[in-house]
Amino acid sequence: MSVLPLIDALILGGWSSLMAGFLLKAIYLTTAYRPTIFGLRPIDCLWVAICSLLFALALAARTWVKAYEPELLAWRRRARLAESGYGEEEPPTPRAAGPGLDHGRPEEPRRSAAGR
Repeated sequence: MSVLPLIDALILGGWSSLMAGFLLKAIYLTTAYRPTIFGLRPIDCLWVAICSLLFALALAARTWVKAYEPELLAWRRRARLAESGYGEEEPPTPRAAGPGLDHGRPEEPRRSAAGR
């Protein structure tokens, strides 16, 4: 089952609750009438919106991490094998690090022939 419709429903519910809370607050400020929606005051609508949007964010983040987990595990396994000398290729690192290669100095930017 896909979680994207659930995430979309939570986002829609959160923003709808936030708009309803702002509308109720505007009515509270401009008139003496104190309406409620299903017994919810403006601050209650704000709390519902916050909870809905944060849960949607957490669910989306969890879904994203779960989708990329096999790729991250494979990358870690390749790096671990390359460090131990069993891998055929070097681990994907920004610069080559090893004894005598960089002497602790940062890598200097490369310049093209046209950029001189």
